Amino acid sequence: MTFKEEVDDLAKRAIAAQSVAQTEEATKNAVILPFLRCLGFDVFDPSQVIPEYIADIGLKKGEKIDYAVKIGDKIEYLVECKAISTSLRNAQFSQLFRYFHTLDAKIAILTNGLEFWFFSDIDAPNRMDENPFFRFDLLAYDESDLHELERFHKKHFNIAGIRQAASSLKYLKSAMAFIKSQWDSPDEAFVRMVAKSFYESHVTASVVENLTPIVKRAFDDLFRQRVRARINVALNEETSSTDAGDSEQTAQEIETTEEELQGFLIVRAIAAEAAPVDRIAARDARSYFAVLFDDNNRKPVARLHFNGRTKFVTLFDAEKNETRHDIARLEDIYKCAPQIRAVVRHYVDAGT
Repeated sequence: MTFKEEVDDLAKRAIAAQSVAQTEEATKNAVILPFLRCLGFDVFDPSQVIPEYIADIGLKKGEKIDYAVKIGDKIEYLVECKAISTSLRNAQFSQLFRYFHTLDAKIAILTNGLEFWFFSDIDAPNRMDENPFFRFDLLAYDESDLHELERFHKKHFNIAGIRQAASSLKYLKSAMAFIKSQWDSPDEAFVRMVAKSFYESHVTASVVENLTPIVKRAFDDLFRQRVRARINVALNEETSSTDAGDSEQTAQEIETTEEELQGFLIVRAIAAEAAPVDRIAARDARSYFAVLFDDNNRKPVARLHFNGRTKFVTLFDAEKNETRHDIARLEDIYKCAPQIRAVVRHYVDAGT
């Protein structure tokens, strides 16, 4: 199995464990040990994974950390586990802080079997940071998350590379959080900064008030433009071979709506479980918005019919048979996930 396939399988295990593995020990057996196995460790070899690791810390004697993970003769990861029902945001993990300070390990992992929070000492040497530099969620991850997670695989382990990536991730997340906060609700200082780039007069409080919704809209419009560019909606290219009339339309006759873009992103997210994201493409037409495999009209995945009074999705099987699914809201597309993944897997297995 590939690393992605192993993690996908683990995600299914985690979903099933939510209803049965309520204790910490059950969570360890159901998800956390298999997670360490995904990272290339033999969980039954105490020279690699040491359960209930004990190291006396000052006056505290006999304290245990759930797992100490070794590569060669050195402990590289410290793992503290919580029950799968525990929210990590409310979890206490003081032992992890204390052990990190006294041992040579530079990576600490806090987990409830669903989320895995990775800590290091980016802010101050030998002192575990208060916030994780990387969070991996088995219920919500993408290709970028998998790429980062694979850095921690035993065969790829390079502490210098991980720490460099950790520093970049830490500041990247902070920058993204700031941009998101300004996108959602730009503050006065940010609006003033933007206004100074184009507003020639003095930026007064009333000017800031008038420009705030404009700055917010600028964020929204820029996002739409980037999405359109990324998914490469070919408004002026050939459309479906089964709709010759549409193929003669000009780009000016076709309008891609925000709802269609959001619907496409949902279909692409579902399909990404069966194939790389970049193989799921889109083309808009007057009567529907097409989702294609490898941007090939002969490999349709779905069509979004959002322009009429009744919204529906057309799905395809391996034989190109069509089925219609009416939807009341965009989230209903998730109900079509099995059919979407099935046809994408067919295209992949066919050697595409």
